[in-house]
Amino acid sequence: MLSLEAARQKIMACFQPLPAQAATVASAAGRFLAEPIVSPVDLPPFDNSAMDGYAVRAADAAGAVPDSPVTLKRIGLTAAGEIFKGAVLPGTCVRVFTGSALPAESDAVVMQEDTRLDPARPDHVQLLDAVKPWENVRFRGEDVKRGATVIEAGQRVNAPRAGLIAALGLDSVLVHARPVVALLATGGELLEPGQQAQPGKIFESNRIALAPLLAAAGAVPRTFPIVRDTLAETRQALEAAFENCDAVVTTGGVSVGELDFVKAAFEQLGGTLDVWNVAIRPGKPFAFGRYSNKFLFGLPGNPVSAMVTFLLLVRPALLRWQGAAHVELPTQPGTLAEPVSNPGDRRHFMRMRLDEAGVVWSAGRQGSHLLGSLALASGLVDVPPQTSWPAGTPVTLLRIED
Repeated sequence: MLSLEAARQKIMACFQPLPAQAATVASAAGRFLAEPIVSPVDLPPFDNSAMDGYAVRAADAAGAVPDSPVTLKRIGLTAAGEIFKGAVLPGTCVRVFTGSALPAESDAVVMQEDTRLDPARPDHVQLLDAVKPWENVRFRGEDVKRGATVIEAGQRVNAPRAGLIAALGLDSVLVHARPVVALLATGGELLEPGQQAQPGKIFESNRIALAPLLAAAGAVPRTFPIVRDTLAETRQALEAAFENCDAVVTTGGVSVGELDFVKAAFEQLGGTLDVWNVAIRPGKPFAFGRYSNKFLFGLPGNPVSAMVTFLLLVRPALLRWQGAAHVELPTQPGTLAEPVSNPGDRRHFMRMRLDEAGVVWSAGRQGSHLLGSLALASGLVDVPPQTSWPAGTPVTLLRIED
């Protein structure tokens, strides 16, 4: 039986980033950059107004107060997207809006709330407050300098990064290909959700639960029909899945029972197993193997075990495969609200819930078949073998991503 670290090392050593391909910025969300993003422009691309108001020479506004305003002649208006063709000479101002290019010779903007039109002269503006030089001005390149690396390779294109890339004027980026991953559930006791309930049967849930986790990890999930517990059907299902996908994730059929056929069927196809059983709880019966340039992840059938082994062993491999710079689960510190004990000889990844104050509670009973506590859990806490922690112990929660 392998330790979790040894199993991960064996698995991760098999994965190199998939080839790079061009994608539009709009379609690149969730994918990982194959090269850094270097800005071709300054952001902002020109000095501009941070407010609706009037572009002025700051010296002209000196001493302005509501009871003794300074009056300037308005010589024009510049909407966002336009360039004022003249210059702001002493004693004049230009009406500007947020994002308007700063007119030549001006060095500040008096916001609209600190002005009023001169009742006697509509083309004159009264300033009710002074401004310092460059007040309410956004400078060229103050956000991003031309030639600067703004996003490193291996980062996921999320919403803020996509927005930044678009703001740089780029319409496409190089990202790593996404692996297509098959989901197979094995078991003669399984029914599809929505079917008529039958004595001795249960509704299959692992494929439904794992598909969004695959998608969140950047993969493209492909759900296949339930596989009955025969060697022939298991081999046929694996063969079809490998023919159409880059990797296969199975649930069930990887233990040592008489009706566990995933290992035998995989080896009949010519696959080679590199990992068999991992010293964790839940999730001991886990398999990983290679079939040509494709991969098998054999997860336990119990739903909690399937999800835990996916998060700890499958997710990081999928992220590495896509060139991700970071493959670990997000963590969050917390403090135990109650004692926790693991008297066993394997590390126990316990389902825990975290409140807004950072207090960590058990999500419920910890059996590997109990979905109720899994649904309530915020994440997992890694409790070493033969360990007891009292209430108040600081712990690290491995977040289960939504």
